[in-house]
Amino acid sequence: MKIQDLLIKDAMIMDLKATTKEAAIDEMIDRYAQVGVITDKADYKTHIMQREAESTTGIGDGIAMPHAKTDSVKKAAVLFAKSNAGVDFNALDGQPVHLFFMIAAPAGANNEHLQALAALSSLLINPALVASLKKADTPDQVISLFNDAEAKKEAEDAKDEQEAAATQAAVGTADAAKSAEPAADIKKPYVVAVTACPTGIAHTYMAEAALKQEAKKMGVDIKVETNGSEGIKHRLTASDIDRAVGVIVAADKKVAMDRFSGKHLINRPVIDGINKPHQLIEDTLAERGPIFHGSGDDSAADAGTDDEDKQSLGRQIYASLMNGISNMLPFVVGGGIIMALSFLLERIPGVGPNSMIFTFTNGLGSAAFNFLVPILAAYIAEAIGDRPALLPGFVAGWMANNVGFSVIASKNGVAGFLGGLVGGFLAGLTILVLKRWFKHLPKSLDGLKPVFIFPILSLLAIGLMMYFIINPIFTALNLALIGFLENMGTTNTILVGTILGGMMAIDMGGPFNKAAYVFSIGVFTASKQTDGRWMAAVMAGGMVPPLAIALATTIWPKKWTPAERTSGLSDYLLGLSFITEGAIPFAAADPLRIITSSIIGAAIAGGLTQAMGVNVPAPHGGIFASLLANKPLQFLLAVVIGSVISGVILGLWKKNRPDNGLDEVKA
Repeated sequence: MKIQDLLIKDAMIMDLKATTKEAAIDEMIDRYAQVGVITDKADYKTHIMQREAESTTGIGDGIAMPHAKTDSVKKAAVLFAKSNAGVDFNALDGQPVHLFFMIAAPAGANNEHLQALAALSSLLINPALVASLKKADTPDQVISLFNDAEAKKEAEDAKDEQEAAATQAAVGTADAAKSAEPAADIKKPYVVAVTACPTGIAHTYMAEAALKQEAKKMGVDIKVETNGSEGIKHRLTASDIDRAVGVIVAADKKVAMDRFSGKHLINRPVIDGINKPHQLIEDTLAERGPIFHGSGDDSAADAGTDDEDKQSLGRQIYASLMNGISNMLPFVVGGGIIMALSFLLERIPGVGPNSMIFTFTNGLGSAAFNFLVPILAAYIAEAIGDRPALLPGFVAGWMANNVGFSVIASKNGVAGFLGGLVGGFLAGLTILVLKRWFKHLPKSLDGLKPVFIFPILSLLAIGLMMYFIINPIFTALNLALIGFLENMGTTNTILVGTILGGMMAIDMGGPFNKAAYVFSIGVFTASKQTDGRWMAAVMAGGMVPPLAIALATTIWPKKWTPAERTSGLSDYLLGLSFITEGAIPFAAADPLRIITSSIIGAAIAGGLTQAMGVNVPAPHGGIFASLLANKPLQFLLAVVIGSVISGVILGLWKKNRPDNGLDEVKA
C-alpha cells in the first residue's frame, strides 16, 4: 500500500480555520466524519485526547501528528490540514503548528496499513518536503509531493541495502583474506538503537528515520529496531549488539532491555530520537552512556538515563500504584458485583442464605475478592522491580490479608489493603537492592539471578519485614480506622461522604480520584462490610461529572461546538456507567469551569448518600449497581441532584460559542 492510498483528497483541509488546539482537533474530526472515515466522533476524540494527555503530538518545526487507534475508525487514513495563521498546539518547541497529519487507524489495522503509516511518518523528518508542503495550495500538490518524496526514499533505501550487502560481503572477505582495503570499511563506527512509543503509529518511525538519516550524515553505521503497531521490525541480533559501540533506546514504553547488559546505553524519550539524533549518536560514540546491567529477566529495567530524564519520585510512586490498581480492578469489579448479586438473590423468597445459588455466587465473589490485596501488591512490586518482584509482591499481599502472619497475633484483623500496598512497594525495592548487590556477578552466573538468587532472598526478606514489622503496625492501624469509621456520628459521616465524592471529580481518573476509590475499597475489604456506604459516596461522586456535562450540552446547545454536543450525548451513557473519564476531553479544554462545577455537584451527591443512609455493596457498575443498594431510589436521587447542580452551574457559567453551528447565535 502506498502513502497516497491513505491521504484522502476529499478529507484535506487546505485552510484550517481553528485557532486553538481543541478547535483544530474538532475541525479535523468533523471532516473525518463527513468523508466516512470514522463512525463515532466522540469515541475517536476521546482516544485522540488521551494520546495528547500522555504527551503532545506537536513534535516541533510546525508539525503536529494527532493520532488514535480505535474501533470507531472504519479504514486507515491520514488527514492533511494546513493552517496559514498557525495554531498553538503545545508543541515541544513552543512554536505554532502549520501542518497537521491526523492519523486514524482501525483497532484491527492490517500490516499494509501500518507499514504505509510508518512510511509517511518517516518522510516528515525531511525538511525539504515540509517546506514544500507549507507552500502547497491544493490537495493534488500535496499528493504529488508525497509521491515524489516516497519514490526518492525508496530509491535511497534500495541503494542503502546494496551498500549494506556489499559491506557484509567485505566483512566475509576481510575475515578470509585479511585484506587491508575492506578492513578499513569494516572499521566504520557502528551503533544500534530501539525506538518505541505507546501507540506505535507515528513517533516510533519518525525517530527511526531521524536516527538513520543523521547516522548517514555522520558516517556511522546504525541498525534501528522499531517496536510499533505492526510488531517488532529489524530485530537486533546478539551479534548486532555485540558489535555495536553502544545502544540508544528512544522509547516511551517498555522494551526488552536485558539483552543490552554490559553495553554503554543511553535511554531517552522517543521525541529525543526525532529532535536530537545527532546528540544521541555522538554521545553513544563517545561512550557517555553508563554501562547497563541486566537483571536476567529480559524485560525493561532501569537503563542508563541521565538525572534530568528520570521520573520524579512522586511520579514513580504514582505510576507503580496505578499499575497495581489497574491489574486489581477486574477482580474488584467481577468479584464485587457477583458478591453483591448474591445478597440480592438472598432476598428472594424461598432462596435464603443456605441455598446453593447463594452459596455459589457468594463464594465465587469472595474467591475473587481474596485476590485483591495479593494482586495489588504483586503489580506494584512488578512496576518497580519487573518480573522478579512478582513473587515477593504476591506473597507480601497474601500475608497482609491473612490472619496469623504476624509476630503479634490478632484474630480480629489483618494488615489488609494498606499493609499489602506498603508490602508491594517494599517487595519492589527489595528486588532493586538485590539487583544492585549482584550486578557485578560474573556473566556466566547471570542465569542464576532470576531463577535462584532473587526468588529465595527476596522471599526471605519480604517475609521477615511483613511478619515482624508491616503486619503488626498496619493491623493495629486498620483496626483503629475501622473502629473510628463505625463509631462516626451522622455529621462526620456526611462530611467524609462529601469529601470522597468531591475527590472523584478533581482529576477524573487521576491521583485524587484513585485515592478516594482506593480508600473505599480498602475499608470495604478490611472490615468485611457488605453494605458499602463509602462505595455509595464514591460511585455517586464519580457519576456526576459526565452526567453534568451531558445535561449542560443538551440544555444550553449554543454554548458548545457540534462536536462537543455529540460527545455530550455519549456522556449520558458514560456517566450512568460510572466512567468518570468521559469528562476528561471537556476538562482538558475548559478546566476551570468543568472541574469546579463538577467538584461542587460530586461533593453534594457524595454527602447526600450518607445523609440518606445509602449503601451500595458493589465496587462498580453505576446505575446497574444501584439495583443492589439498600435504598436504590435515594441513591439515584443523590446522583440526579448532584448532576443537575453541576450542570446548571456549568451551563450558566459558560459563554455562547460563535462556532456552535446553530443558525441563531447570541453574543
